[in-house]
Amino acid sequence: MELENIIQMRAGKLFVPNKIIIPVIPGDGIGPEVWAATKMVIECAIRKAYGDNRSINFLPVLAGEVAFHQTGSWLPDETLEQFRKFRIGIKGPMTTPIGGGIRSLNVALRKELDLYACVRPIRWFHGVPAPVKHPEIMNITIFRENTEDVYSGIEFEADSTEANQFFQLISDNFPDEKQKIRFNENVAFGIKPISMEGSKRLVRAAVNYALKFGKKTVTLVHKGNIMKFTEGGFLNWGYQVGTDEFPDQVYTSQQWQKTREMYGDEIAGQEKESALQNGKIWMNDIITDAAFQQTLLYPQRFEVIATTNLNGDYLSDALAAQVGGIGIAPGANINYESGLAIFEATHGTAPGRAGKNLANPSSLILSAEMMLRYLGWDEAADLINEGLEQTYDKALITYDLAQFVPNSTQLGTIEFAAAVCESMKTI
Repeated sequence: MELENIIQMRAGKLFVPNKIIIPVIPGDGIGPEVWAATKMVIECAIRKAYGDNRSINFLPVLAGEVAFHQTGSWLPDETLEQFRKFRIGIKGPMTTPIGGGIRSLNVALRKELDLYACVRPIRWFHGVPAPVKHPEIMNITIFRENTEDVYSGIEFEADSTEANQFFQLISDNFPDEKQKIRFNENVAFGIKPISMEGSKRLVRAAVNYALKFGKKTVTLVHKGNIMKFTEGGFLNWGYQVGTDEFPDQVYTSQQWQKTREMYGDEIAGQEKESALQNGKIWMNDIITDAAFQQTLLYPQRFEVIATTNLNGDYLSDALAAQVGGIGIAPGANINYESGLAIFEATHGTAPGRAGKNLANPSSLILSAEMMLRYLGWDEAADLINEGLEQTYDKALITYDLAQFVPNSTQLGTIEFAAAVCESMKTI
């Protein structure tokens, strides 16, 4: 394969040729259908934006059920090598194997390729049914740590040799901690590792994203009031990134609080106002349970959220529900240091709808929009947004949404993609 077709990382920035190769995992269940629709939309947007000057050759690679049936492996090594080689990939939903082996193919991909940032932009499209009164004020991007916490969790089954040994270790060496264990028998244990390095690189990516896209607020979501050294560590390391690495671009609530304690409310308020008027990003924090309430009541107060793995897992789906569900929620898994990234549908495989041309391809289409923007092909990305906005505005929607929208026109998966393409203007 000629090097000129391969995306490279140079001096910390992506170098993207005009003609590139991108590996794709169509996925299981409805995956092949939503991928076919997404491919149509991507190619249409590129053609209308750039003519023949730019193009993507999508290279199918194996993972999931198809890979298992053909190779005996759910995630062949060759697939990982293709993603490493070509740097950017896209994938549909995949089945989680039942029984032994890989706990989750998505988790395996993220950990094997060290895709440490799960990025979930959440916004509303006019015409999409939503359970809240004003979904239009939701415009939040979540940065969820993607390799630590429960994704690297260590568990010991209740009454197992390992659990008993672990309990004895605590009893012998940490008697004060032992008192926190309510029952001494039939106890399972879980350990969640959260590191300084993993936390800092996630928050660093969130701040850089905010700077790139003109966001004014980065909020650290945590449970540091209870888990003071893991969740609390994430919080403190996150603030260190703001103060130590971005002193000219970020003003933190910790800095405001310190000024307030030393000089009072008025001086602290003036300092904060001056910092924000001079274009600095406001970095603050909120406890996880309060975040669920506040993002529901006052979503306009949030722009970029950086959080740990499990918190982000809950929060990203909960916020997506406010704008119509994960069927229209995109996702990306990115290592901003190596440049590796995989863009993906955030929903499941829905095997009951497979092959029926009923699936909503919007999640993967919007993930493709993220991919094009990551490549720097903003014009094509803008066309996809435009096409989706106009299609939804005309109430041209798939089965999952049409049942909730009176007087809508129900389209099949591929027909929806065609409508999106038709709504794009040629640049």
